[in-house]
Amino acid sequence: MDPATPPTSPATHLADGGRRPGYLYRQVAAHLAAHPDQVFKVGELTTAIAARSTGAVFEALKKMAAAGYATHQTNPHRFQITQAGIDAAGAMPPPTPGTRRSGRTAGRRQPVTRPNGDLYFPRKLAGATDVDVLRRLRDKRIPVLLYGPPGTGKTALVEAAFPDLLTVAGTGDTVVEDFLGTFIPLPDGGFEFIYGPLVTAMREGRALLVDDATLISPKVLAVLYPAMDGRRVITIPGYRNERVEAVDGFYVIAGHNPGVHGAILTEALASRFDVHIEVTTDWDLARHLGVPRPAVHAAIALNADLAAGRVSWAPQLRELLGFARVRTTLGLPAAVANLASRAPDDDRDHVLATLREQFGADVTPLTLGKQR
Repeated sequence: MDPATPPTSPATHLADGGRRPGYLYRQVAAHLAAHPDQVFKVGELTTAIAARSTGAVFEALKKMAAAGYATHQTNPHRFQITQAGIDAAGAMPPPTPGTRRSGRTAGRRQPVTRPNGDLYFPRKLAGATDVDVLRRLRDKRIPVLLYGPPGTGKTALVEAAFPDLLTVAGTGDTVVEDFLGTFIPLPDGGFEFIYGPLVTAMREGRALLVDDATLISPKVLAVLYPAMDGRRVITIPGYRNERVEAVDGFYVIAGHNPGVHGAILTEALASRFDVHIEVTTDWDLARHLGVPRPAVHAAIALNADLAAGRVSWAPQLRELLGFARVRTTLGLPAAVANLASRAPDDDRDHVLATLREQFGADVTPLTLGKQR
């Protein structure tokens, strides 16, 4: 035995025959790399490498997919190695931003790629980063409620933390079928039942974001509660009372925008989430991403006015990043005018005054002029 390799203890025995951690991952990666043109189902790969646990193989494959080392198709789950996976030569993926190395937080400000290709820059939270904290809470099945004004990055954070995310966008019109599924008509005149995101997340062990959860009727939200408690089981009344059990990995996280018209945070909803995290705009991050200082200072001032009740709106990170893009495309005056245009009518004069103070020039909302 290599003297640098500690003997395997009972605590490190895995489903791959009791070998030390990482052995099964390397087996999976090596077999995929040896068959780069082949797409594998989880069971097929389990049989090919003679592993004892399909679940353990599935976890290794999901880890590869999350790192970009393999593609992941669903219904059924199928995986194929990517060039990045071949280049990694079986090495474990690098730690995610915020994971600990030698007692220090690694990768501060290292971006995480969201599913749409945009970058998310993790923020500090509980001695680590927000992305790392959410992943740790998911591992322990501790549900989280994120709250804060629209545009502060709640959805972006969840997308960065969970590449396997499914989402229900809450509105006052959201119904139970939006969670469980519904029948759709077929060309031949029949109907087919299509499962909803809650059912899919439970069966595939995926994360489910309930965005703007407090806009959804409490009677509708009640469909979530059996899936979140110790039972982790639901039934689908509209489809033969089919029973659905959650597999490992299933996780519910919700977003809430306090102060938004129609948003009601009930005790029943709040009590289902053990951790409540306030999400605010990171002004340093806005500067880091190229937002001019006067725009950031104007946003800080308007957010102070918002907290004091003097206005009902203030720009957040979403509006500031939009400001930076418009400035690059149309120039600074147009970007400032556009920011003024985004303010509600009741707050427009106050916002204009703040922008004029910060930019030292006359500011008017972006408006079409006369023909030349």
